[in-house]
Amino acid sequence: MEATKPGRVDRRSWEYLVKSGVAGGIAGCAGKTVVGPLDRVKILFQTSNPNFAKYTGSWTGVPIAMRDIYASAGIRGLFKGHSATLLRIFPYAGIKFLAYEQIRSRVIPTPAHETPTRRFVSGSLAGMVSVFFTYPLEVIRVRLAFETRQSQRSTLRSICRLIYNERPAPTAHSPSNALSAAASTVVEKVSPRHGLANFFRGFSPTLLGMVPYAGSSFLAHDTMSDFMRRPGFAPYTTVPGTGREESATATPKPAQLRYWAELSSGGFAGFVSQTVSYPLEVIRRRMQVGGVVGDGHRLSIAEVTRRIFIEKGWRGFFVGLSIGYVKVVPMAATAFYVYERGKYYFGI
Repeated sequence: MEATKPGRVDRRSWEYLVKSGVAGGIAGCAGKTVVGPLDRVKILFQTSNPNFAKYTGSWTGVPIAMRDIYASAGIRGLFKGHSATLLRIFPYAGIKFLAYEQIRSRVIPTPAHETPTRRFVSGSLAGMVSVFFTYPLEVIRVRLAFETRQSQRSTLRSICRLIYNERPAPTAHSPSNALSAAASTVVEKVSPRHGLANFFRGFSPTLLGMVPYAGSSFLAHDTMSDFMRRPGFAPYTTVPGTGREESATATPKPAQLRYWAELSSGGFAGFVSQTVSYPLEVIRRRMQVGGVVGDGHRLSIAEVTRRIFIEKGWRGFFVGLSIGYVKVVPMAATAFYVYERGKYYFGI
């Protein structure tokens, strides 16, 4: 690996924006492809799909569920919804990494401002920005993965039409007075309850979940990367000739980590972020499939939380967490590795 040519690249230039976005998009697609089958099974478990509920709660349930999916639908079944995943993940990951670089450069303008809190805030804001732009694609992806019926093959177009046309069942109110009844009626009339609004089911918990997920992910990765580059470890963990000191014509750039060290940093980031954000992820999944499970009502975060707790107690918020670790750790490791290498080869 050759050393990077010195040069000061303006982070606000179009060149930097495009290259960091493309590197992030490729990294996200690589990470998702590595764990595509596990992602399908995890969604089926999280959303309490009736055909797969019997497999939850044990490690053996995961391979058995994958075997059943493969037996009934082949390799296509294991990657059902993956095309929608890639369609969403490229802009999502590209925007997230791009936004992180831009936000970080303002929140942490110099090494003297480098603190865990600023890293966490930078990552959280980057994750929230990416969700704003790509959330409808996430809903479509989850619904494609949730479908297990074999009578007719679901397509991206048919799923979009189905989501758009879903209408929640009428809500029965028991108001204590006429004013409450009038207020409830006005809210239902004014609030969008079908059409494009269906593509934003679960948006609130997703946005909230991005605060701990993206924030802890970038914080954990950057912290572990710094640890790997400490003088005592650097000879064994970094690639010689890939870093540079700050000068009048060049921005400072840390040396690239060796592949195993970079994968370890990314895997650690995935483990930490998955642990702190998982309950909100379960709530989000249940809200996203609200049109095909239950009575069709569009439930709030509080209502979904209460239902999960009544059904399964606090353990219900961690259903599929073991799959989450198996999935997110290699996914994050791959994504961070590809992103860091992508930036290096793009010269940014």
